[in-house]
Amino acid sequence: MKLKYRLQDLRWISAIFIIGTFLTTLIGLPLFLYQFGSQINWWLHGTMFVGMFIASGLSITLGYHRLFSHLSFKAKWPVRLFTLIFGATAMENSALEWCSDHRRHHKHTDDDADPYNIQLGFLHAHIGWVVFRPIGGDVPLTNVNDLKADPLVRWQHKWWGVIGIAVGFGLPALIGYLAEGGIGAAAGLLISGMARQVMVHHMTFFINSLCHTLGSQPYSNSCSAKDSWFMSLFTFGEGYHNFHHEFQHDYRNGVKPWQFDPTKWSIRVLEKLGLASNLRRVPNETIAVAEILEKQRQLDERLSGNSETICKKAQRLFTEAQEELAAAHETWEKSKKEYTHALRQQIDTTKEQLGELKQQMEQSVLELRQAIRDWHNAHQGLVLQLV
Repeated sequence: MKLKYRLQDLRWISAIFIIGTFLTTLIGLPLFLYQFGSQINWWLHGTMFVGMFIASGLSITLGYHRLFSHLSFKAKWPVRLFTLIFGATAMENSALEWCSDHRRHHKHTDDDADPYNIQLGFLHAHIGWVVFRPIGGDVPLTNVNDLKADPLVRWQHKWWGVIGIAVGFGLPALIGYLAEGGIGAAAGLLISGMARQVMVHHMTFFINSLCHTLGSQPYSNSCSAKDSWFMSLFTFGEGYHNFHHEFQHDYRNGVKPWQFDPTKWSIRVLEKLGLASNLRRVPNETIAVAEILEKQRQLDERLSGNSETICKKAQRLFTEAQEELAAAHETWEKSKKEYTHALRQQIDTTKEQLGELKQQMEQSVLELRQAIRDWHNAHQGLVLQLV
């Protein structure tokens, strides 16, 4: 694909804002600190920077992304209001616009209709798509009609720019002024306003660019999305992007217990507090099967040129494990579907029938887990011979 930027398509306000905040942080902030650094309260401005960074960043990852874009959980109005207000401070458009772009990204990943298509280059995916209009003009917000039903979302869509400037820049400047006068106001504006803004911007931009360029693909290679534990450290857990593209409606991105995903932990805390509910989770067995299929694909590539060096017994055991896994997975899917259907049609299902279907489903889960273990053992035997 070829992309040509035209000057008449440039979003001047976006370009001036992004470049201006970046240059102010890169040049203006060091000069200010050199001149007045000894006169400001670092505890105040350090705490305020961290607080604003977390509130702004989490409002994007937890609010704009997992709550509004993917409907990964439900949240009561205080959570929705908080994330809409502080999401606006990220200055990444309204929740409606952001979610519309993101849903199109998932639906058309790596294709022409993908707003931040990595196939058009790293810089386009990172920032080019932000400062240049989409080809053919802006896309109508027809894929977020569900969000338009929320009056808080509609309110934020109308006033997000005012909210973002007032809370994202005005609030830190006001707190700094009340504490230290004019120098404090300037420090608040530069540190918790400008510098925080630049970090949140590029935290989001790197998910669109770097996490579609570098990293691993443990769940699927069907698109360019990749897992990056390193990026998860700076993006509140969003770096596990390959998992997210494979299971986009799961409220988790870092699904493994050891993976760094503060957004996931925050959602769990909100659930404990009664402020979040209906957390959507992909079954562990589905995730394990996805990992196996990707490992199988990678192994097939390696075996294509080395099949003669592998002993026949190991190949036979692996083939048997594949067949066992396929049969167990099919049985599990069938029993799960039957049990779910019975739950929805309880009037036509007796208590005894429901209990029997539940028992069958639980047994199919045990058999699938055993098949998964057998597959991993057979897979390890083949891999050891390839080393």
